[in-house]
Amino acid sequence: MNSQYYIDLEHKYGAHNYHPLEVVIAKGKGVWVWDVENKKYLDFLSAYSAVNQGHCHPKIVNAMIEQAQTLTLTSRAFYNNALGEFEKYITGLFGYDKVLAMNTGVEGVETAIKLARRWAYDVKGIKKYDAKIIVANENFHGRTIMAVSASTDPDSYDGYGPFVPGFVKVPYNNIQELEKALEDPNVAAFLVEPIQGEAGVFVPDDGYLKKAHELCKAKNVLLICDEVQTGLARTGKMLASDYESVKPDILILGKALSGGTMPVSAALANDEIMLTIKPGQHGSTFGGNPLACKVATASLQVLIEEKLADNAFNLGNYFRAEVQKMVDEFKNLTLVRGKGLLNAIVIKPSSTGKTAWDVCVALKENGMLAKPTHGDIIRFAPPLVITKDEIDFALDIIRKVMKDFK
Repeated sequence: MNSQYYIDLEHKYGAHNYHPLEVVIAKGKGVWVWDVENKKYLDFLSAYSAVNQGHCHPKIVNAMIEQAQTLTLTSRAFYNNALGEFEKYITGLFGYDKVLAMNTGVEGVETAIKLARRWAYDVKGIKKYDAKIIVANENFHGRTIMAVSASTDPDSYDGYGPFVPGFVKVPYNNIQELEKALEDPNVAAFLVEPIQGEAGVFVPDDGYLKKAHELCKAKNVLLICDEVQTGLARTGKMLASDYESVKPDILILGKALSGGTMPVSAALANDEIMLTIKPGQHGSTFGGNPLACKVATASLQVLIEEKLADNAFNLGNYFRAEVQKMVDEFKNLTLVRGKGLLNAIVIKPSSTGKTAWDVCVALKENGMLAKPTHGDIIRFAPPLVITKDEIDFALDIIRKVMKDFK
């Protein structure tokens, strides 16, 4: 069966809620993937940073196979012998009292919002149902009705109301507007991405997150960091918030928490916050299942053992420096930005109507997979196991494509 066969199958029988590049991936290993015709590509999307450890990392896959042959799911109606060990490991690693394990990243966000609201009523003393959550414009926290209620992107929310109330939206990277919003005594939390990934890898000013944390503490407001995409070594630190030595009151993790093998997410917080939720008030049939716990533990161990944060930091600096040379050379490139191996380029609109999509199609044809966002932005986020030689290979492809578009 060729690629078109599988593309046609999805188009006919699947919902049209994605617009994929026309490549049908059949195999992956490390930073490479192969299509059904066995053409090889360098993966520079990493499943939106879910595959930080590389495709099919043997340690993660072996942990999955071993546990899958023993026990996969009990539900939380019973204890199991994997959850407690995972909870101890991840809370010790990140320095929190408790963790609540879920499945998808947006479930992690939902968990954090529920925790913040319950804390607001039970601990801070806000009148019941008056709690507000501040969010940043251009955010991306998922696509549930709750998440799109917090969004300012019409593609996410338009046509899906009525929306969940209680969200206050302020400009990203604007301390003054955040400070004004925090004057409201009913604010329970500020939910923010340390770097806005889906919006186009927007990196805030140095000190923004630290100042936001200080303002929140002064007003007895929780800082919630959504590190589903920026966390787990992607930006050159274990967490992007580590750059400013900020420890959020609630930390949300997902994506690479399983190395791309299955949905695993987590919300971490201390007892004052986490213990506001009582039995029966929140959970998931699959949340904290034994298979996920073993996979997540192995995934975190790979990040540490292989020093993937250091690799992301060093190769990210090198990558941006080399792309900056292209920005200086080619008039169709505006800028490159990012941290670690979470980066983006912005292209100028073409007089011939070419967009970032066309650039990504050309990259694909030259053996490299990336995806555009917002028409003029292309994210570059390879698996963190990538080597300098592979980065150089990618840079050669980018240079060739941008030269052709010149």
